[in-house]
Amino acid sequence: MKMRHILMGVAMAALATTAAAEERVTYKSAKSSSSYYQMGVQIAEAMKAGTDGDIIVTVEESQGSVQNVMEVRARGADYVFTTPPALVRLAQEGKAMFEGKGDPAFDEIRALFPIPSLTMHFVMSEDSGVTDFAGMEGKTLLLGKGSFGAKEGAKYLELFGLDDKVELAEVELSNAVDAMKNGRIDGFVTAGSYPAPNVIEAAASMGVTILSLDDEQIAETGRTRIVIPAGTYTGQDADIVTTSLPVVAYTTTKMSDDVAYELTRTFWEEREKMGQSAAWWLAVDRNLMDTIEGKIHPGAVRYYEEAGFELSDAQK
Repeated sequence: MKMRHILMGVAMAALATTAAAEERVTYKSAKSSSSYYQMGVQIAEAMKAGTDGDIIVTVEESQGSVQNVMEVRARGADYVFTTPPALVRLAQEGKAMFEGKGDPAFDEIRALFPIPSLTMHFVMSEDSGVTDFAGMEGKTLLLGKGSFGAKEGAKYLELFGLDDKVELAEVELSNAVDAMKNGRIDGFVTAGSYPAPNVIEAAASMGVTILSLDDEQIAETGRTRIVIPAGTYTGQDADIVTTSLPVVAYTTTKMSDDVAYELTRTFWEEREKMGQSAAWWLAVDRNLMDTIEGKIHPGAVRYYEEAGFELSDAQK
């Protein structure tokens, strides 16, 4: 009986040690149907593999980046979320959608690492003969409805003097490739991490041209310049220069330095392996660190300094 009690005590101590070593993190990303939710799942798998199970990430569905930021007010040390850096700045300044909703918790938001950016794609059928924005005049274009890409696409048409010169198709973005194949539209606009699945499908199944923007056009948009490397899509022989909306994984100062360090270290060490199964991770490199506005979590800063990343004074 005495031996049994001893064995039970050893087993309970072992369980307690395991529980203490295991860190649980909630990662709030996007709608379950989106590529960003898939990225969250991939990050969760990478964290488990890269820490030998010491960090377990649970992915939560979200209705959008604004909700992710707002939940900072009620969340604890285990909360990681994704959002464009611009929204964090607006929250901290109490502007736009955060007007009248300010909270001291917003000032405690800290960055961990960048994830694939929302990248604008203007995809035109080869049959349309369109090779630049001016060539879209008189063509039929699908923007979709309600999404970042739709709003951004409409903005660019107005900026470049095309808003009343392009016919907008009343077709769901999910039907874009079929609509272009049967000639109902000449092109479509989509925003997402590259390579984007609908652009992959269009490029592989028919000839397409993905438009580039020049430096002046990029400056007019006010967005971040990004290059989609040649060969990303079938038939793409040259780099595509376009715009993007950076997206970053954040937490708050409630998270311990050690956990923030491990999350950041594991992300970068597993990134290449993630890229072998999902090419959008290959678009994440040190250059994206420049898109992080504001402060980075001290634990993440420790990793970046050890790994030789260059950080700005504002990021520290």
